[in-house]
Amino acid sequence: MAMSANRAALGVVAILGPAGVAHFARPEFFDPIVPDWVPGSKRSATHLSGVAEIASAVLVAIPATRRIGGWAALATFVGVYPANIQAALDGGIEGAEPPLDSAAAAWARLPLQVPMFWLAWRVINGED
Repeated sequence: MAMSANRAALGVVAILGPAGVAHFARPEFFDPIVPDWVPGSKRSATHLSGVAEIASAVLVAIPATRRIGGWAALATFVGVYPANIQAALDGGIEGAEPPLDSAAAAWARLPLQVPMFWLAWRVINGED
């Protein structure tokens, strides 16, 4: 990423890049929180969301595509939010290490997603 990249863009890339890679490195962590109403297999949804996260991070990292990347990141954050809701409704992430296997952690994660929406919005608007 260019030295002139803004902090919001760096934040989005730092969140989405590793998360996207994790969807392929450890898909068994993400599969259990894919809501049952999502079409296709849970693994396909895990991989698709990983592709969306990596693609969004790459678009944000490139100054010429940063704004569209911000929109892609916002759509990705909104798109994966139902999985976080599902984890809370299920009482935690099945098979995860503590504390991620707990209902308290799953519910606490929900409002923590809001700053990610805000970061993507800042990228869209070109804010530092």
